[in-house]
Amino acid sequence: MAKRIVTVALTGAVTPHGYDVPETPEAIADCAYECWKAGASVAHLHMRDDNGAGVMDPVKFYETIKILRTKYPDCDIIANCTSSGDNRVSDDSPYGNAIRRLHHKIVPGIEMGTFDAGSFNWGIPGGIFSNSPTFLTDTGNLYLERDIKPEFEVFDMGMIRAVGVYWKKGIVKAPLHFQLCLGVVGGMDASPRSVQIMIEEIEHLQASGDLPQEVTVSGFGIGKGHLPVMYAMLANGGHIRVGMEDNVVYGKDKDGNKILANNLMLVQRAVRAIEAYGDEPATGAEAREMLSLKPLDLDGTVKALNALTVEEIEKAKADCKAEYGDTYKHEEGMG
Repeated sequence: MAKRIVTVALTGAVTPHGYDVPETPEAIADCAYECWKAGASVAHLHMRDDNGAGVMDPVKFYETIKILRTKYPDCDIIANCTSSGDNRVSDDSPYGNAIRRLHHKIVPGIEMGTFDAGSFNWGIPGGIFSNSPTFLTDTGNLYLERDIKPEFEVFDMGMIRAVGVYWKKGIVKAPLHFQLCLGVVGGMDASPRSVQIMIEEIEHLQASGDLPQEVTVSGFGIGKGHLPVMYAMLANGGHIRVGMEDNVVYGKDKDGNKILANNLMLVQRAVRAIEAYGDEPATGAEAREMLSLKPLDLDGTVKALNALTVEEIEKAKADCKAEYGDTYKHEEGMG
């Protein structure tokens, strides 16, 4: 009986008000715990500012992880923090690049971080999702230094190949964990066919020596592509991601009316699908072993979190601004 990792993307950067999306550090931590009890083993974390917009604020990442680890000491869900939660700093400026990963640099307890393996047009209308080679090289090196495992978010075929280049250059190390991100206008569509093609490309690159043999693959589809991709990942032996970042509609009732989702509902359905397939959701400890992460050191993590202060984090933010200049763009956009 295989173990499947369920990642829950709790908040995202752009899911709007009016849906059941946790936005404050305490609400995000509480929801992560609730989803962990239901079978999720990885929490993909985005933060929101006081107006509900996606923000890369290390204080909020710190507060969320501290609440999660101190309020819920029985919870061993893996803390996976985004590197791309605010379009206002995704301009490839020195300041924007630095602030996107400042939490990875200074906040204890972050075990995984996203590594979006290329830039692309987000949508129509939309913006450019910028992940330059400079940003990715610096991010990969920081992850190595901090022992943070990259989650390689890939939106198209070229990004899979790009991950192999970063691996060959030693900027990232095996084993590698891919997250197939499907359904964005600028990337592959959210369909079983795309899942199959991308998994076959990973296998092709492994056979040619351009990717290592030690690889795990997860995937999700946005919106109506949510279920087709989830079932296709199960059929291909992969892992799955669900959550309100990706999909806010659970389904329709017998009258054709939309049933709005929440994170717990989506995790519970994913677990039922895994069990119907004859497998089991991985626990936090099992997921860590599958992803080659160290066991959770709760005491050490809490000690390190308690040793850091909000004032120290605010100073790091101010130092970042002083060094690079504040290029923060005051506009709304995708995350």
